[in-house]
Formats: sequence, structure tokens, C-alpha cells
Amino acid sequence: MGKRSRQRQKTQNTGRDDRDNRDNAGWGAGYADIVKENKLFEHYYQELGLVPVGEFEEFMNAMREPLPATIRITGYKSHAKEILHCLKEKYFKDIQEVEIDGLKIEAPQPLKWYPDEQAWHTNMSRKIIRKSPLLEKFHQFLVSETESGNISRQEAVSMIPPLLLKIESHHKILDMCAAPGSKTAQLIEMLHSDIDVPFPEGFVIANDVDNKRCYLLVHQAKRLNSPCIMVVNHDATCIPTLKIDSDGKKDILFYDRILCDVPCSGDGTMRKNIDVWKKWTTSNSLHLHGLQLRIAVRGVEQLAVGGRMVYSTCSLNPIEDEAVIAALLEKSEGTLELVDGSADLPGLKSMPGVNSWKLMTKEGQWFSDWSEVPVSRQTQIRPTMFPPTNPEKLANFHLER
Repeated sequence: MGKRSRQRQKTQNTGRDDRDNRDNAGWGAGYADIVKENKLFEHYYQELGLVPVGEFEEFMNAMREPLPATIRITGYKSHAKEILHCLKEKYFKDIQEVEIDGLKIEAPQPLKWYPDEQAWHTNMSRKIIRKSPLLEKFHQFLVSETESGNISRQEAVSMIPPLLLKIESHHKILDMCAAPGSKTAQLIEMLHSDIDVPFPEGFVIANDVDNKRCYLLVHQAKRLNSPCIMVVNHDATCIPTLKIDSDGKKDILFYDRILCDVPCSGDGTMRKNIDVWKKWTTSNSLHLHGLQLRIAVRGVEQLAVGGRMVYSTCSLNPIEDEAVIAALLEKSEGTLELVDGSADLPGLKSMPGVNSWKLMTKEGQWFSDWSEVPVSRQTQIRPTMFPPTNPEKLANFHLER
């Protein structure tokens, strides 16, 4: 649960859609005509102070850099090790010898925090790939292996939430906002990762509100040939409770693991989703907070005792992150605990969550507390968007986790 939901249907596609559908724009998407500037964005995040002192300019420069392309080897295929060996010994070694315009090409590097060197990243653009027959051959290998389900082209940050779920082969899993399905595929793979269990007891139910996007889910799942996946098409805020047969009785199905990867403003995706630069405004988060909280609450209602839910966004905004988690913990009245996941992925750089934040309207007006919000604004701005005011309660929530 780390740092960093018809008209309704359109809203629920915000953020995640671009994050996964445009995964790996580093292979060469071109938005040269869009100016990577947004003064309101800079003013807002400077004022919030989320970026360490003295690093804001470096942070903004990083946001303007193209996103590295990333690939993930599908973990449960019997020849995953063979593919890794082929990549390392054939393609990556050859790439080290390639020079383009007098410059040596940097070979792909493993993501340090992803287990068993199963995920790699590279800064090679499509333009560079076209300049070398050897690189073009590598690209064709990636395309064919992706089509056969042996490799997934998935953005690095998208790989994190499924890993934090700590899935085992017997787990009943719900993916609440699943399309287009790169995380769903990862969940299925993790169910099958124990080679001593030929047929997992567990399963993944993958849901999305958008009927057309459910077809993307089906397409992703079919590549993996798993019998342990069901795709459903429902509004995540009121996804129905399912019942299962247990010794001739109907029992409610509670899930051991839930992925709650909610629609969001996507303002952490500016490196790839270039449109965010010109479309970003503080209103985006204010409009989405209620939807995100309703989806998270519905997830918790279906979580088994002792189960684990991961709530994730691709937004930097505390109103979409800490505020939702704080409201969820408040509503749970002690039945939920925010788990410390800092040691779960060694090598992943992270920062603690924040305990204080404030709101800004798109006109630039700031509010630090619900009591400051005028009546005319109280339909757009809600109490749950602010930090808890009780210091003892705030300390018990452990939002730094």
C-alpha cells in the first residue's frame, strides 16, 4: 500500500489507461510539439514540499526525460531461464559492441529490485534501433516473444504493486480495475510460479468497468494459457459479492489478495504520457478522490481476514494517495493496518509517505483544513481530502509507510 474510479465510465479510465496502454513509450513515441512546462504543477508541488530540499529542479528535469523501455520475462514459463540466458549471452553481449554515430550503445540493465533478473530496462529509442541491423534483430526477437507470451512489455513502475501482494498458488485474487491487463498477467504468472504445483488452487478475477477494455484483458490473459482467470465487467465501486459452494452451503467469497490500482490523474506519468503537461490541473485530483475512496472501500469489504490489499496510483498527489489511505483507515476503525513494505523489494528507492498536506483550487486558492472551505466549495472539496486532525489517530495510521 505504497506511494506513491457512461460519464462515469469515462472518469474511471483516467490515468491507468495511459500508464499501461502506452507502456514503454521509450521505444519511440513522438510528442515533440508539446512544451513540457506547467507552472501550476510546479507551484503546487513546490508548495507541498514533497520533493527534498534542493532537488526540485533535478526532479523537473527528470520529468522531461524520456521513459526507459522495460521488458519482463514471464516467470512461470518453463523456458523463462532459457530466454534470460538467450538475452544475456546473445543479444545483450552483441549490443555492447554496437556503435551508432560514434557512440557505444549501453546494453539493457536488470531492474535491481525485481527478483531473479526477470525484468530489464533500456534507453534505446526506436530511432536508434532502426540505425543498426543487430538492434533491429533484437527488436524483432522482442516482438515475437511478446506475441507468444514469453516476454511482456510492461512499464517498470507497473510491476511493483503485484510484487507487493506476495502471492501464493492457493490465493483467491481480485484485480478491481484491471484493464488493459499487464498487472493481471503478472498476477496469473505469480499464481503459477511454484513449479511443484501443476494446477494452482487459487485464481484471479479481473474486473474492469469498460466493456471494450475487458477484451484487452482477455487478450492479455489468453497469451498465458492459464485456466485460473475469469474476466468480469462491472463498476468497481459496487462490484457484487460472489458466493461459492462449501460442503453444500453457499459461502461468501472473500479474497486473500486484492489489487486496487485505481483510476487517477496520472501526474506521475509525465515522462511518457506527454498530454499531462498541458492538461494537468489540481481539479483532476479533487474530482477523482471520491471515486478512488469508494473503490478502495469496496475492496476492503471483500478482503478476507488476514488478507492483503495493495492500493496504488500513478499520481504524486497526497489527495489521491495518503488522503485515501487515511480515510480508509478511519472508516475501518482498527480492523485494517497499513503494512510497512519498505523491506519487501530490496533495491527499490522510495520515500516515506507524508502526514501533512493542503489543497489548492485551480484558481490558486489554498485550504489547509476542512473548516476553511466555504460552503460554495463543499461539494467539490470533501473532509476526507484533508489529513486527520487528531494527532494520536494520525500517529497510529503510520502514513509514513
